[in-house]
Amino acid sequence: MTLKAITPEFMLSRVLYRDGLMLVVDKPAGIAVHRGPKGGGAFEDHFDALRYGLPKAPSLAHRLDKDTSGCLVLGRHRKALAHLGLLFKHGKIGKTYWAVVEGGPAVNEGTIDIALSKLNVERGWWMKPDPAGMPSQSTWKVMGRGEGFTWLALEPVTGRTHQLRVHCAAMGWPIFGDNIYGTAPQFGGPVMHLQSREIVVPISRNKPSIAVTAPVPEHMREKLTLCGWREEDLSRDQVAAVVAGDVRIEQ
Repeated sequence: MTLKAITPEFMLSRVLYRDGLMLVVDKPAGIAVHRGPKGGGAFEDHFDALRYGLPKAPSLAHRLDKDTSGCLVLGRHRKALAHLGLLFKHGKIGKTYWAVVEGGPAVNEGTIDIALSKLNVERGWWMKPDPAGMPSQSTWKVMGRGEGFTWLALEPVTGRTHQLRVHCAAMGWPIFGDNIYGTAPQFGGPVMHLQSREIVVPISRNKPSIAVTAPVPEHMREKLTLCGWREEDLSRDQVAAVVAGDVRIEQ
């Protein structure tokens, strides 16, 4: 997927949930959510297609790495964005990621507790394990195993940059396709197999939390199938049809 290929119709097809306060969209892998220090295009440049009649385009309530796909939350106006920002800041939003890792843990679930700090000034966002760094915890559960690979459900307890990627690599089972912390080549390798699979947002105090699940991206299907995953019931066309009716989608 390239930025040039993004059209308003494509953006609308990626909407998984919408209400008066927020949108949840299915971010494709390989596209930065916002402009970096060197500039260039970004996913947020196309948010105007998601106004749905409001005077301004929605804005990012959090971010995903360039090569991570899946659930991305947008605030539809200033007040909603501020509320979502506080929910993310205080760890009130549930986040489940799916990953395919090389090798895998010997047991079926556990917690990773490895402090992280920036690698160096030159590398910007890159991180490293560091006992003197910021506390960082992630939980994981094995969903399936295949020859040489393991399918994990990961939940970041803290929200450090690249946390899941560094934690998995530090445990000896890097995420497949990770060209920073894993074994993938810097250029021309497979797309990273990390997806923001589900997000649970307590957007309203007097209503149940909103739970939204992203469909499995095409680039992860082969390895997930190797690990025991089976095709989902809802197709992308069915998802788009439900969104068009302004109905919450859960898969």
